[in-house]
Amino acid sequence: MNEREELKKILISRSILKGNFTLASGRKSNYYINGKMTTLYSKGLYLTAKLLLDELDPKEYDAFAGPVIGADPIIGALLTLSALKEEKKEGFLIRKESKVHGTKKIIEGKFKEGTKTVIVEDVVTTGGSLLRAARAITEAGGQIAEIIVLVDREEGAKQSITEEGYDFKSIFKVSELL
Repeated sequence: MNEREELKKILISRSILKGNFTLASGRKSNYYINGKMTTLYSKGLYLTAKLLLDELDPKEYDAFAGPVIGADPIIGALLTLSALKEEKKEGFLIRKESKVHGTKKIIEGKFKEGTKTVIVEDVVTTGGSLLRAARAITEAGGQIAEIIVLVDREEGAKQSITEEGYDFKSIFKVSELL
């Protein structure tokens, strides 16, 4: 079984729940994809990071970033696999809003102006949180190299993101998993 098929099997068995759910976008759904059930599992996280890196090759970028909490394990794994390839990459976690104490940052990590950043996330529905993360990077003087997710629920995210001028990719579309 190839890596993509193995990850698909893990996603289906661990991350897809049936029932009545309200999504982060406020929309109602009869299924829920909890990507963290895959990305907080060793083999699921490894395969996620490996396939994301494969999709990014040969794009040029300096860093990985994404909205907390869904992107957190993915960013850690991407940084680890990049280090194994002798690549020096940065990681940034994007908060929903700036901290009210300490450094008061919305972007956690050693960010500097001009950084070419790949925005990642486990699951996307409308793209709102990814666009907020992308705006945080660009408003701080960074550039978005790509926006890439593990699963696209196919409910408008791709259109919203590409309309904002960003490149968008997903490893899986929900129609492949249900």
